[in-house]
Amino acid sequence: MPALRSLSRRDRIAGLDRGLRLIEAFDETHPRLSPSTAARRTGVTRAAARRYLLTLLDLGYVESDGKLFWLTPRVLRLGWSYVDSAKVARIAQPFLQRLTAVLGGAAYFAVRDGDDVVFVALSGTRQVQNVGFMLGARVQANIAVAGIAMLSCWPQEEVERWLSGRVFIAYTPYTVTTVEGVRELIATARSRGYAITEQQLDPGMRGIAVPIRSRTSEVVGAISVSLPMGNESTSAATSRVLPVLREVEHSLLALL
Repeated sequence: MPALRSLSRRDRIAGLDRGLRLIEAFDETHPRLSPSTAARRTGVTRAAARRYLLTLLDLGYVESDGKLFWLTPRVLRLGWSYVDSAKVARIAQPFLQRLTAVLGGAAYFAVRDGDDVVFVALSGTRQVQNVGFMLGARVQANIAVAGIAMLSCWPQEEVERWLSGRVFIAYTPYTVTTVEGVRELIATARSRGYAITEQQLDPGMRGIAVPIRSRTSEVVGAISVSLPMGNESTSAATSRVLPVLREVEHSLLALL
């Protein structure tokens, strides 16, 4: 982040930086780490990685069988601290509940974190949420309609940087997996002022999203709804959903 790059060396605590990077080294393909693997993934020595892991073990953030280490649910406290303290997520929650009451389906508020989007508030029926995103889920921006809505607000050069060399995974036969296709989704959303995707992650599901700005015009996130497509056409769904999303967008603008 820019703020970290401008931080003076005297003020930066390297140990905290490395400890957090070590926590982030655990992921779906590396749920358990040895000190050697942790060292390779974080760029520290094996001895340093072992000390960090043992410290995290003592603090309750990891467990170990003596050889491998894995995260404990205590790590979730770090993420929930954001959810509990973030003003925008708390403000958005009642509006999401209103969206699901009026439109059905599931409603989400997502924010940008680096090149990804993270879902920090949601509301909806269990049936739809089971095929949607969980609270705290992190995904590539192209997979979520909220991500397309936020990407459409980026300068074109930043969009091109984000697209460069990126590999897109097909989750359904309809997932857009080419750079040209994703670029077109972003450009269309930019020209319309909203994003719409169909069956990108789950068959039979449609997403519509609008970017959310503060009073200073800063894009702080995006609100989206996920709805079963059924027999409703794209134009009919847009005509039904978009005015409600716009109303929420304007209401949030006055509060952020």
